[in-house]
Amino acid sequence: MRINIKNCNNIDEANISVEIGRLNIKYGANGTGKSTIAKAIELTSKKPIDLSSLIQFKFRSLPEEERKIPSIEGIEAFKSISVFNEDYVSQFVFKQDEVLKNSFDIFIKNQNYKDKMLEIQNIVSEIKETYENDSNIDDAIKDLSDLEDSFGKSQTGYSKAGRIGKGVGGGNKIENIPAAVEHYKNYIKSECNVKWIKWQIEGNEFLEISTECPYCVAPTDKKKESILAISKEYDAKSIEHLVALQGIISRLGKYLSEETIRLLTPIINNKDGLTKEEIGYLTGLKNQVTILKEKLRDIKSISFFSLRDSGKVQEHLENLKINIELLPLLNSEESRKIIEEVNASLNIVTIKAGKLQGEVNKQKNGIETAILKYKSEINSFLRYAGYKYVVEIQAENEEYKMKLRHVDFSENIQNGNLHLSYGERNAFSIVLFMYECLTRNPDLIILDDPISSFDKSKKFAILEMLFRGKDSFRGKTTIMLTHDIEPIIDMVKSLSHTFQPSPLACFLKTKKGIIEELIIEKNDVTSFGQICDENMALLDSDIIKIIYLRRQQEILNDKGIQYQLLSNLLHKRQVPMLKEDGTERIMSEQEIDCATIKIREKIISFDYEKILAEITNNDKMTFAYENARNSYEKLQIFRIINNENHENDVVKKYINESFHIENDYIMQLNPHKYDFIPEHIISECDLSFK
Repeated sequence: MRINIKNCNNIDEANISVEIGRLNIKYGANGTGKSTIAKAIELTSKKPIDLSSLIQFKFRSLPEEERKIPSIEGIEAFKSISVFNEDYVSQFVFKQDEVLKNSFDIFIKNQNYKDKMLEIQNIVSEIKETYENDSNIDDAIKDLSDLEDSFGKSQTGYSKAGRIGKGVGGGNKIENIPAAVEHYKNYIKSECNVKWIKWQIEGNEFLEISTECPYCVAPTDKKKESILAISKEYDAKSIEHLVALQGIISRLGKYLSEETIRLLTPIINNKDGLTKEEIGYLTGLKNQVTILKEKLRDIKSISFFSLRDSGKVQEHLENLKINIELLPLLNSEESRKIIEEVNASLNIVTIKAGKLQGEVNKQKNGIETAILKYKSEINSFLRYAGYKYVVEIQAENEEYKMKLRHVDFSENIQNGNLHLSYGERNAFSIVLFMYECLTRNPDLIILDDPISSFDKSKKFAILEMLFRGKDSFRGKTTIMLTHDIEPIIDMVKSLSHTFQPSPLACFLKTKKGIIEELIIEKNDVTSFGQICDENMALLDSDIIKIIYLRRQQEILNDKGIQYQLLSNLLHKRQVPMLKEDGTERIMSEQEIDCATIKIREKIISFDYEKILAEITNNDKMTFAYENARNSYEKLQIFRIINNENHENDVVKKYINESFHIENDYIMQLNPHKYDFIPEHIISECDLSFK
């Protein structure tokens, strides 16, 4: 199938082929438009489709009706698309507490996990139904939680800063109104007492303005002390706590035994503050409230996660049952009714404890197998790629999260972005992206220049992980956009038999905004020496042939007299010169003849004088430049015409080195002197001898 992209960023039009169920490598130089291709496809997969961000800059200043609108066709067959790019790295990986956002969903929560979880839920469904059918149970949990919170935060179980401490710790001044404010009784005991007290206190600041009451404008000479008495005896916040406490106790009364209510009432209504005995009694009440609340919650939330670490399921279920006799302060008719219901549902589930135990064990084993598998695969990749990190998948509440650890440090890394290099982040990201895609199973996967920043060993480790493993992108429709030729060398040429189905590689050729594809076959990937021989045999222009022959000899470090004669020719010298032992002299006729004979072994029609006349003729060279078949030959002809000069040093260096990609694979440092083999490779080799 083909995807047609028009008027997007620097692309006027691009026709991209995609073979279903196969890796499609799109190789092109930086600036070709590879990222625009990826972005256009990604945006088209989102609804509603909005390609406005890709409007070409040459149209942005025009009125909207005159602009050429970005468009993409041929993508309709792909209902879901996943894209690996810089946005993925920044948005989805290396979060504060896990390597990958939603690692639980990606690595553990597969269909098998969901099926087993559903089976466990079905077995304990009686408990769920009991809670769903009786809202009083949830109300009890809430009421008990509110009372528990009223004691405040303290290891002793009672805090002066809690609602009880503030409300009645110094005496209940709603039930026990001080004599100085007795005449305000109706207001203090009213339902709006908190608002009234607050209003009363706030008005005090106006007493000094006038001798008249700020409330009724009557003289305050004899009433001022009475007015101020409220602020001395009360503060609105304490009364607010007391009112709230009374409401909680009123709601909670049905869960308290008659004896508890009898003893609790005078404590809450105390006049002068709580005694140690009363605080002890309240603390005991809190403990029983907490036990009952937690038991009800634990029973309600019974699931695989609560049973996972419990050992024997039957014992766990028995321990969840509530013995109201051991909670005497809460032994009321309402409490007993709720507890009998809950215990009855537990009894039904306990009968099926054996089956439940089996399903829990199956789920645990499944999760452990998945964790072991993913840990092994990812850590193996990290090890052989030379990264000193390992991952762990750990249980956390009702999830499992992937954590990152350095091999030299025992604790998890909390934020990968703070510790990992750019290359390390990208390596983790691409592997984690693969697992996410395996979980989501998109119709099309796009990799936007995923491995260009890595060294050779890491590149291949990533390619092997992505396209050779059982759990990989093998057989999935994938587009890999890259300016790195090495994946083509590895996957199309050198190791094509190990990457199946074999990738389809294309070269992206761009000219004046039009991108075309040129298929790259296995035989198209050859050494530069072979390329030189092929071009010298097939091309017509002797000048171009000379360029390739001289380049071939340079790469082979064969700088004998034939190389020097060719260099003299390309430097337009009428009299060829010979460099030897740091000196320069005129080449002899015999040396010229000898060099010519060797050159004619490759270029039969070679004639120094004839070709010199051509390359010194600017009109002919300009014609040759304009009609050169590719950019490499153009650069070499340009170099001859301009005697290797250009006003810009960067351009000059590029021209002189030409086709710089060759240098990565043809030119190397002496490995005897420059030990560039990665240390971890040697370490792995050393292990073979132990």
